[in-house]
Amino acid sequence: MSSGDMETTVLVVGAGGCGLTASIFLSTLGIDHLLIEQRPEPARLPKAHYLNHRTMEIFRQHGIAEDFYAVGAPLEKFGKVCWQTTLAGKGPFDGRVLYEMDAFGGGELRESWSVASPVSATNLPQIRSEPLLRGIAEQRAPGRVRYGHELLDWVEESGHIVATVRDAQGDTTTVAAKYLVAADGGRTVVPKLGIRLEGWPSFHHVTTVHFSADLSRWQRDGALLTYFINPKRPELSGSTLVEMGPTWGRFSEEWGLHFTTGPDDPARTQREAVLARIRDTLGIEDLRIRLHKVSNWSVDAVNAQHYRSGRVLLAGDAAHKMPPAAGLGLNTAVQDAHNLAWKIAAVESGWAGMDLLDTYELERRPIGRRHLDWAVGIIANAELVSETAIGLTPQVPTWMRPTFFSNYFADSARGRTARARAGEVFGTHRIDCQALDIELGGVYEKGALVPDGTSAPEPEPMGDIHVPTSRPGHRLPHVWVEQDGTRRSTLDLVSPHGFTVIHGPGGAAWAGAARRAADRIGVPLTVTSPTTETSGAGWAHRLGIGDEGVLLVRPDQYVAWRHTGAPADPEAELARVLDRITFR
Repeated sequence: MSSGDMETTVLVVGAGGCGLTASIFLSTLGIDHLLIEQRPEPARLPKAHYLNHRTMEIFRQHGIAEDFYAVGAPLEKFGKVCWQTTLAGKGPFDGRVLYEMDAFGGGELRESWSVASPVSATNLPQIRSEPLLRGIAEQRAPGRVRYGHELLDWVEESGHIVATVRDAQGDTTTVAAKYLVAADGGRTVVPKLGIRLEGWPSFHHVTTVHFSADLSRWQRDGALLTYFINPKRPELSGSTLVEMGPTWGRFSEEWGLHFTTGPDDPARTQREAVLARIRDTLGIEDLRIRLHKVSNWSVDAVNAQHYRSGRVLLAGDAAHKMPPAAGLGLNTAVQDAHNLAWKIAAVESGWAGMDLLDTYELERRPIGRRHLDWAVGIIANAELVSETAIGLTPQVPTWMRPTFFSNYFADSARGRTARARAGEVFGTHRIDCQALDIELGGVYEKGALVPDGTSAPEPEPMGDIHVPTSRPGHRLPHVWVEQDGTRRSTLDLVSPHGFTVIHGPGGAAWAGAARRAADRIGVPLTVTSPTTETSGAGWAHRLGIGDEGVLLVRPDQYVAWRHTGAPADPEAELARVLDRITFR
């Protein structure tokens, strides 16, 4: 590699959730890198906050999950969502709860969701998650995480990248790297590459207000999100209140309020109008508020036509921008970084060919589109739920609105029918807050895997039922097992540093064959077979391999290959599969 002022293996541009986790994962894998961020400090606006089950599984693998559980909201403090008229007020319908539902694995979901994953989700707004990720990244890569550094330009030549970087003092440096990972939200890299973004840019506008206030007298414990449907003023309906901590539950010190505004709405920019919007929405006219920040932003729903251009790879918001629904933006970004990090490490460690990097786009771009489409569907459904759940439509004049609320709360047959009908409409919101299959069920149909000819389970249309499978291209199912006297998840058996072979109790022949094949090819590989399962049917049968079968699992906990019997020459079979997956 020709030299610049500085040389590294990977230049990561952008220190949001995607770039910081990419840095952490690369450090785990021993890959030298430099992370630069144009901003002088981490995010100051708490937009992204929900860390889903798959993300927390990844954090668990890389040894950082407990850091987030220590400061994030426990499940009992955010495991439901709520629709209310207001939080308080003197009117007959003020401060009334319209509907509640369990969410994110809380309440009655806890048992079924805990069967699917060894972890729980958590809630931690971006203003707290980014500094936490920054601290971990700096600890694992001292001197390699640099804020106040802007990518000005780059050229790709002779198998490497030469980038020009400007620091906060205006001095420029050249950085030579083998790869450039664009995690900059699409600000710099994508425009220069000319990659087309497919979908719907700027199709919706949101104003987000970050403020401090004592809402403990009125807020209900346990609801992460409170959606408002106002009895008198339709323009206040659709606003969403989010707990921001650092104390969780109704004693949260900080809050986020999201609402839609028109281009001339003074609540976009004028302090007094913003304060009035908060008080009017909550129904607390004398609420003392400390205003931190107001942000006006456009909601995009776009997916990059390509995730790779030579040695430049797009991840996170540079690859896809999603509506703020189900936490899919941040969580998809973390999972992009997870997929990409092990592949770069495999190539740089010499046990995979460069063509392995082509599988990043093959695998992650369809997931980006899947999640984008799902988030758009949630936004559309939220418009339906917001007012029509209780019968309100744009044709209903403002003076008639109290009648609909009176009918809804009436202790009568009419009221019971209104609430039952509304419950069915509110229940469609499970595509947002109960979408376990969207969190865990992302499937790679093509990529670094060997299909076995089986079909994927038919997905539940509402996304709320996850059917685990060890079919190649799927995340390894979670089963609690015992190994060496310790209770562990099958996901815990997977090494981030190489492939893992998990064979059934009667498949001992696979163990020696796997080690010989790995030694011959030069691929890091761990062989394991749990001794017992802590509960339920035999673990090997629950993984779909039976007593004599085997799974080859990638470092990102996705199944690369599955065999349910004992071939005549297991070593040759494994060698063939490893060669194919690593593009040797």
